[in-house]
Amino acid sequence: MMEMLPSVPGSPLLNTQVLRRYKSPCTFVVPNYSLRFTRICCKKLSENGIDEKHKLSTSNTTASKSKDRMEDYNIAMKRMMRNPYEYHHDLGMNYTLITDNLIVGSQPQKPEDIDHLKKEEGVTYILNLQQDKDVEYWGIDLNSITRRCHELDVRHMRRPAIDFDPNSLRNVLPKAVSSLEWAISEGKGKVYVHCTAGLGRAPGVAIAYLFWFYDMNLNTAYELLTSKRPCGPNKRAIRGATYDLAKNDPWKEPFESLPDHAFEDIAEWERKLIQDRVRSVRGT
Repeated sequence: MMEMLPSVPGSPLLNTQVLRRYKSPCTFVVPNYSLRFTRICCKKLSENGIDEKHKLSTSNTTASKSKDRMEDYNIAMKRMMRNPYEYHHDLGMNYTLITDNLIVGSQPQKPEDIDHLKKEEGVTYILNLQQDKDVEYWGIDLNSITRRCHELDVRHMRRPAIDFDPNSLRNVLPKAVSSLEWAISEGKGKVYVHCTAGLGRAPGVAIAYLFWFYDMNLNTAYELLTSKRPCGPNKRAIRGATYDLAKNDPWKEPFESLPDHAFEDIAEWERKLIQDRVRSVRGT
């Protein structure tokens, strides 16, 4: 019997679970999406004998570099992914509950983000799709994050895919979905799937999982996720990975020659074959 889809929150326009309110010197407004943000604090600089002009200059330089980094990233994302979405690193980690046991979001930036995910959301598994260079680009100390995962008994898994590269996502999807499906099937808590911004690779993996392991076609799975977390994962990459897994004839015509709607839906025997093949790559 096919597993039923868990209950999910309603549309963000009808059921907004936005930001918890924090008393902080920083106040900001975010769009009315069902996103959750970790706490953002303004820390006062310590008085250590450095003159105010130098501190201001250093702060401005750091902020300028961070802004340039975000602008470069968003320009690349719009050009290569052809979508209008942006990543705002300075607002901290953001995420969306997709089903009862699946969360899709952006990269944890510090060990405290792991505390938040564990204590506030019940996350016990993290699936990281970033490459090392993605983490380095943003200056994230991944060692301290994985160490905190270990301390809190949160399983940290990695399935790196190249950012903005549909072919890389297509190749990684079977193993990434295998890790996700295993973690969810353990039933020990929620799984947090993330890339850098949580707008491409991570939602792509989540959509492929819903498509392959629930009784829904690709468009239904895609709309379910993007209605909750506005984003633009590459649908062709998911179709290509579906074709790769369902293919049972080595002489079958190449995916590139198929029409645009090919493998947006699959027969039950194809879904069963895909599930078996996804599970067979666990641990590889």
